[in-house]
Amino acid sequence: MPRFIGYALMVAAALVAVLMKRDGVENIGPLPAVAVALFLGMVGVMLVFTDLMVRGLYAQVDAAKAAANDKETKGDDEI
Repeated sequence: MPRFIGYALMVAAALVAVLMKRDGVENIGPLPAVAVALFLGMVGVMLVFTDLMVRGLYAQVDAAKAAANDKETKGDDEI
């Protein structure tokens, strides 16, 4: 779920950039539009990469556990 929220924030940053280019939007509330686009994009990318890194870490831990269980069960067969 966090990865999809990150993708949505990146799309929102792209939409802000398109609005700045097409309509000349300079401010969003009290903030410059460039700052809003950069912030949304940065948080979106952070969420996506963090989610992917955590999934990779869990996959490595699961693979190590499976290898340890295979080694343990093969050791019992030899006795």
